Amino acid sequence: MGALLFWGGLVGLEHLITSIFSSVASFAFLPLPLFILMGTIIFESGVGVLMVDALDKNLGRLPGRLSLISVGAGTLLATLTGVSTGSVAILGKGLVPEMEKRGYQKPMSLGPIVGSGALATMIPPSALAIFLGAIGQVSIGKLLIAIIIPGLLMAVLFAAYIIARCMLQPSLAPSYAVASIPLSEKLRVTARHILPIGIIIFAVIGVILMGVATPSEAAAFGVVACYFLVALHRKLNWQVVKKSAVSAIETTVMIFMIIAAAISFSRLLSFSGAITGLVKLASGLPVAPMLIIIASQVLVVFMGMFMGPNSIIMITLPIFMPIVLAFGFDAVWFGVIMLINVQLGLISPPFGMDCYVMKGIAPPGVTVGDVFRSAMPFLGLGLVAMAIIMAFPQVALWLPSVMG
Repeated sequence: MGALLFWGGLVGLEHLITSIFSSVASFAFLPLPLFILMGTIIFESGVGVLMVDALDKNLGRLPGRLSLISVGAGTLLATLTGVSTGSVAILGKGLVPEMEKRGYQKPMSLGPIVGSGALATMIPPSALAIFLGAIGQVSIGKLLIAIIIPGLLMAVLFAAYIIARCMLQPSLAPSYAVASIPLSEKLRVTARHILPIGIIIFAVIGVILMGVATPSEAAAFGVVACYFLVALHRKLNWQVVKKSAVSAIETTVMIFMIIAAAISFSRLLSFSGAITGLVKLASGLPVAPMLIIIASQVLVVFMGMFMGPNSIIMITLPIFMPIVLAFGFDAVWFGVIMLINVQLGLISPPFGMDCYVMKGIAPPGVTVGDVFRSAMPFLGLGLVAMAIIMAFPQVALWLPSVMG
């Protein structure tokens, strides 16, 4: 409709169609399919499950032990998959049956796993961060580095909440006798299943942080590192290669179509003069600029109840980013806040996708309502992390400032 109205009728519609290729044929988008491929390789090979088992053998007798394992494993899986639904599926299948067997109540079995899924996009590699950076024209390299500390902050908040609540309400996560694992066995599984993850972390994060590779080159390193890790576990075969590639292609095509629509939407907004008008309106309001930023995030919270992250970014970022820049705020800082907010939409009712994934793999008797109620404290902790980053921007901006 916008093309018909603002670009000369049918000629504008033809231009819209022919611009689809030029919208996505950009070198800046190359990390996106590669990061997605990293996640599908780990998921299809089953290496993520081995990592969770290794973490289980290393954790001692802490309050809410299995819940803490889900947070720790979610953080490690975030460095491998970058997709929240994959993380929730791996953790849910591996941990929920054991939690139910040990008498864990739903707030401490379902909630931590769903909440940990949010970490998948807050620690590189993050496909959603690439998408947000491309749509908002934010430095992708800086954004990938900027989300590391906020992601770890969220993990610490989740872990602290689990320990505190389990100490106050021990019935939520009954303690149980943990089998004694010899130190030699702990060292063996750590060396075999956890330490090799450092190869992927260095291949993706380290090379960007040192300034020796672009995000696209780092993503390629990451794919090679994932294949190497899978081969190290003797799980690399033709079926894994085929399934991971097909899954990555399907997801990439879907996201590229959304990107093409988002860029066209942004062009139409600029051509119509809507962006200029909105910037003038926002800058002329008799309120502090930070209040406008907060209002924009309240709107995103509301949209997250009904829409997916990609759609929210596509609709809001072309409008918000010019206003943010007009007020003199840092684009990377705002990108981190937006990324946390849209990811939290995946666990907010009534249409949080991660919660429905959890419901699909949960034992019989678990309702969608149970999952959403269990996720609410972690949604609140995510909002607390957003508030901290708003109040102290250096939480997000310090690491990018020391990049090579």
